[in-house]
Formats: sequence, structure tokens, C-alpha cells
Amino acid sequence: MKYFEFNPTSFPDVKVTAYLQTYGSSNEMTAIKVPAVIICPGGAYSFLSERESEPPAKEYFSAGYNVFVISYSVGKNASGFRPLAELSELILYIRKNSDELSVDENKIIVCGFSAGGHLAASSGTFFDDKKFISKLKNYISFDFFDPETIRPNAMILCYPVILSDKYAHVESMENVSGDKRGGEMYNYFDITKHVQKNTPPVFIWHTSEDKSVSVMNSLKLAESLAENQVPFELHVFPFGGHGMSVCTREVNTADEYNRRWVDMSIKWINKIFRFEK
Repeated sequence: MKYFEFNPTSFPDVKVTAYLQTYGSSNEMTAIKVPAVIICPGGAYSFLSERESEPPAKEYFSAGYNVFVISYSVGKNASGFRPLAELSELILYIRKNSDELSVDENKIIVCGFSAGGHLAASSGTFFDDKKFISKLKNYISFDFFDPETIRPNAMILCYPVILSDKYAHVESMENVSGDKRGGEMYNYFDITKHVQKNTPPVFIWHTSEDKSVSVMNSLKLAESLAENQVPFELHVFPFGGHGMSVCTREVNTADEYNRRWVDMSIKWINKIFRFEK
């Protein structure tokens, strides 16, 4: 494994941790290109959850993918589309440097947990949004901009924050929108309002017992995806609370039944991308 931290964005506070596959005794990267998974930890856009950072990164690395964990802006820096601009710039960086990173530029998956699920979902629904693009151009200078360069190829959403209605996770939505509940920008960040036919395929899982982020967030997202004929896979487990991450003792949420989501998501990636380790 090649492990390092770097900042590939225009934002000085953003840290990305990379877990890259290495082959052979020389520890040199080969020409083999593999899918990349970008992990977006949760934390209500207030903090970044450690148990939703390295633990899932290890799972996807073990499956043969290159993995990147992004420490995006939270708290007072979470509004103004900034976290999404940071994630979008990382996607663009990976695509531009796919040879050096041994990443298949057509197999970039974003994986988000809770509020990180909102961020991941935003990358697959806001990539050509006019309000977002105008903000992105304030952060990053472009000679020519193609929205497809920041669009992920697939999304894995784990108990995601999605809605701005009565089922919303208010803290997350207020932090990311910079607006109060019911305000124009608060409602604008509802993911279901931005699902479109070219939204990438989605894997979603949730628990019906989740008391922090209602399962209705995933169910209504699935409805929007179905209406727009976007391929998706949805799993709702009957038991378990919020923030289960990879459902192991390491993250203090050991649950073998719910832990099946990890293997399911890996098989889903391999299926849609026809990838074999």
C-alpha cells in the first residue's frame, strides 16, 4: 500500500488521505488502472467522523480500489457550496492525474455517510447546476469548463441526509445552506430537487430505526431516481441506529447482519464497472 496525505485543491485547509494499491517488490505503481472511491465522512457539516473515514477506506482498499478520504470544510466554512467545490476539485484532480494515481478516470465513485452522503449526492446532482457553477468559478479559475469533468461515475450513500422537508436533518441542512430552516437556500439543497436523468448510478443503504436521519431521506431519493430512470440499489435494514459506518467492533457498532452492506456495495461496484480484483 502507498499511503500519503496531500492537498490537491485550491483550499488550503483541505486534507486528502490517499490509499493506493502497489504491486511487486519494487513498491512502484504499475500501469494497472483501478476504480477510485472517495470517502466523505459524516458529522452534520459540523465535524468529520473518524469512524466514517479510515474504517470504510480500508474496506474499499481491500477490495482492490484506490481510496481517497477528503477532509472537507465544516462549521462556518460549510456554506456557499464550499464543501462541494472542494470535492469537485478533487474529482477533477484525480481525472487529470489518473495515470500517476493508477485510477480509471471513468470509474470514480463517491461514498458518503450521513451529511457526507449529502455531499456525495450533491456531486452527482449539482455538477451542472448554474448556481453551483457560478460559485465554483469564484473558487477555481477555468479556461474552459466541462461539467462532466466533475461528475462522479457512481455514488454510494450511507444513511444520507437528502431532504429539506419535515424529514430533514435540520442541523446538516442549515450548515451546508447557510440558511435557516424553510429558507430559500435551505430548500435549494434538497437533493431530490436536483436528480436528473444523467445522475450517476446509486447504491443506498439505511436502517428503518434511524432516529437522527429518517429513512424517508433514502426512500424519497429512491423515488426521485426511479422517476428519472436512474439505476439504483436500495437496502433498508430493519434494526440499527444512525452512524453505523462499517458495522464492526472497531467502530463500536458491531452488527454482522447490517455489515452485509459493505460486501453488497463492493459487488455493486464490480457489477456496474465489470471490475475484477
